[in-house]
Amino acid sequence: MAQAEDNLRRDNKETMAKTGRAEEKSVNRATRLTAPLIYEVVRRDGAEEMTRPKSSLVFSGLAAGVLISFSIITEAILRAYLPQDATWVPLVESFGYTAGFLLVILGRMQLFTENTITTVLPLMAHPCSEYLWLTCRLWMIVLAANVVGAFVAAGFIGYSGVFGPEVLSAVHAISEHATTMPAFEGFVKGMPAGVLIAAIVWMIPTQPQNPFFIIFFFTWLISAGDFTHIIAGSVEMAYMMLHHSLGIMDAIFGFFIPVFLGNVAGGTVVFTLITWGQVKEEVES
Repeated sequence: MAQAEDNLRRDNKETMAKTGRAEEKSVNRATRLTAPLIYEVVRRDGAEEMTRPKSSLVFSGLAAGVLISFSIITEAILRAYLPQDATWVPLVESFGYTAGFLLVILGRMQLFTENTITTVLPLMAHPCSEYLWLTCRLWMIVLAANVVGAFVAAGFIGYSGVFGPEVLSAVHAISEHATTMPAFEGFVKGMPAGVLIAAIVWMIPTQPQNPFFIIFFFTWLISAGDFTHIIAGSVEMAYMMLHHSLGIMDAIFGFFIPVFLGNVAGGTVVFTLITWGQVKEEVES
């Protein structure tokens, strides 16, 4: 493990050394970047994340799992108090879904779906068993921490007494819709969500000082498009399980695994492979 992390740090320094002075300044400023320079910014972020201490990943992942619940809470508050007979209401209440993602991404916390691109790019640049292990290690730690945080948040929502019956009813309705769709539908709807989160990570280096609207619009689109996200969805899954409305087998095989695979397929297999393909010849030359 220590040797793998040392090798990753060495490769990162070597790649940085090959970058020209003008390009290095562009990477550091992360403004008006070409595709290869965007790749380099995201790759460096991934390399740094892969070598972070386990405790840092755990606590960052826990915080992300808890704070992503504000997507469900805010959406439920809007649903509870908006008129239910208007056709525009779903589009407006979807604005609430952006809240948790803004907190997590702007707060630089570890969200599993962001890592479907950041940690995969270093692996693609230097494919080897060491980098594969570091990627799997980070994925396992962050995913587990995110899910634990989601359960903590779901317990607070349901049993703290903070939220009134109108909001809790809306949380239940939102959670039921998200977790009871057929498994294949959850997988297919997870793919666009994975693509959109990976796209956010790819685009943020172009607007490092003001990424708010990038995050806001594309996470709104996840909700408005009725796509599925594994971590925000884990809050909904946990809420339903804690209220005995969803069995553990249905939760795992009917929701969690299909959505997880859909997000990975969209974020890694679709978006990351395509973006790697467009810069591969340039960064390896």
